[in-house]
Amino acid sequence: MAGKLNFSLVSPEREVFSGLVDQVDAPGVEGDFGVLPDHAPFMTALREGAVTIRDGAAVRRFAVKGGFADVNAAGLTILAEEAAEIIAA
Repeated sequence: MAGKLNFSLVSPEREVFSGLVDQVDAPGVEGDFGVLPDHAPFMTALREGAVTIRDGAAVRRFAVKGGFADVNAAGLTILAEEAAEIIAA
């Protein structure tokens, strides 16, 4: 069984999400990107769009407006200027 990705989504007001997940897709300024466990380290700026979190069959989406993503040995941290969960109707 593959490992999990330690992911944290933080806005200026609070930590919006924190947990172990299978994959995170995010809107980078140079294009969308996905991060899996043991991903190579990198840092990038984010554009407005949706961050999608996948954990097994569960999928959660968060709207973000700008910020930065940092992937390192500890996992993925997104520091967003604004972040809010998108609730499906």
